[in-house]
Amino acid sequence: MPARPAPAAAQALRPPRHDRPVCLVTGASSGIGAATARRFAEGGWHLLLSGRDRDRLAETAVGASADVLPADLAVPGGPRLLARSALAATGRVDVLVAGAGIGWAGPFAAMPHDAIDGVLGVDLAATLHLVREVLPAMVEAGRGRVVLVGSIAGCVGVREEAVYSAAKAGVAAFADALRQEVRGTGVGVTLVVPGPVDTEFFARRGTPYRRSRPRPTSPDSVARTVWEAVRRERDEVYVPGWMSLPGRVRGLAPGLYRRLLHRFG
Repeated sequence: MPARPAPAAAQALRPPRHDRPVCLVTGASSGIGAATARRFAEGGWHLLLSGRDRDRLAETAVGASADVLPADLAVPGGPRLLARSALAATGRVDVLVAGAGIGWAGPFAAMPHDAIDGVLGVDLAATLHLVREVLPAMVEAGRGRVVLVGSIAGCVGVREEAVYSAAKAGVAAFADALRQEVRGTGVGVTLVVPGPVDTEFFARRGTPYRRSRPRPTSPDSVARTVWEAVRRERDEVYVPGWMSLPGRVRGLAPGLYRRLLHRFG
């Protein structure tokens, strides 16, 4: 009878294969994921790079200590296969940066049902499934950090990005809930909340970014923020920092918030 694959947590108990700390980055073929991977490589970390484009992952890996792990997180079992491949490659994951994501823009009433499922599947469900697979190994080791890439759209709700906003709001709520569950285990949870970022995200969703404000920031700026958040064990960070203001206005003055949202949202 063929041997069954070892559970992810059991695989993590094997002796580490690297003296360097290990960072698993999803969406590492471009944009925020690729920039974050390069920043951790500069810091001397070993990288586990995941995405759907093997060639672009290989480009991200150039000059770094890295394993390339192509994966489609949208397919059933994709997050589990990635987690097992990651732990098999290195014996541990010290930081998970869940950066894979897709978007769709347009009136919600015109959004195809498969697009709804796609955005929720990649941006929310796949993220939760991947964390579920990696987290037990971190808890068993007594160390680690889960970095979830949210969006300002998850804080304020963006017109004609209703499902993307809902998915990112779910990621934010998940971060808050998970952080409470892992208190005292040695594992931390960081939510990174960027505004618009100058990446291929908008081209891939089929609708360019047309707003004059806020201006898109660079993926390198987000990557530096992720790096500092992990180094300083921060729970929540915004890029740029003033992006925290809309959420504060919403909590302190909901009427004013709604008026501003109707005008600028």
